Amino acid sequence: MSQSHLSTQRTNLHKPEIKSVVSPKKKLRNILIVLIILSLYTFSSIQTSSFLTQFNAEFFQNVGRMIGKMWPPRIGFASAVWPKLAETIHMAVIGTTIACIFCLPLSVLAANNINQNKYLYSTTKFLLNVLRTIPELLLAVIFVSLVGIGVFPGILALTFFSLGILAKLLSETIESIDMSQVEAMRASGGNTIQVIRFAVLPQILPQFTSFSLYVFEINIRASVVLGFVGAGGIGLLLNQQIAFFNYKNAMALTLIIYVVVVSIDYISNKIREALL
Repeated sequence: MSQSHLSTQRTNLHKPEIKSVVSPKKKLRNILIVLIILSLYTFSSIQTSSFLTQFNAEFFQNVGRMIGKMWPPRIGFASAVWPKLAETIHMAVIGTTIACIFCLPLSVLAANNINQNKYLYSTTKFLLNVLRTIPELLLAVIFVSLVGIGVFPGILALTFFSLGILAKLLSETIESIDMSQVEAMRASGGNTIQVIRFAVLPQILPQFTSFSLYVFEINIRASVVLGFVGAGGIGLLLNQQIAFFNYKNAMALTLIIYVVVVSIDYISNKIREALL
């Protein structure tokens, strides 16, 4: 027997046995979870008569026909887009700004480590849950019926929608802050406003800025959809072009929206990376 072969055998004898880091109990649990998910998926597909087999030849033929109607986009139509695009961005800016202002006191009231009043805490949490439950499209429909078609109902819908998201994210951030600074401020005689100003806000400011930028990105996309129910912005123009079967104009609009959204996402991501 060769020396190299003997050496290999000795190495294998002293080599520790690699054991799985997942216990049999956890493996069984993971398998059960996968089976439950697959069962729910199958049940839902049967109940809704929706199966992956519907992506058949007819489906792709319809896709091809639609692309044929939309391509090439009518780039000349872009000159009529810029005023509505600016309107959409203004809606997102105003809605996000108002939500940022009002979310600060609400998030403090919804943080159980700062707000010691259980009734006020529970009431605030309930109101925020209600705000998050209502979709922004339904909010837009409600406000359009109250104040009429235009930008203002869109701004109101974005404000309430953003407020629910921001206050929840920020309240959870406040609940995870270093309480030693808060206790030190209270021990030195600081009142509630001083505690929030000097012990809470400095700790949450980077996350607050990051959340605000994130919600602004969401509002840019949401404001496009709100235009379909008459809440102003570029979505209203897109809905008109689709309604009149101007698919090439609609494609040009879609490409412009895509470029704007990607650009805003890129800029806000760079700002968040610099802050966090």
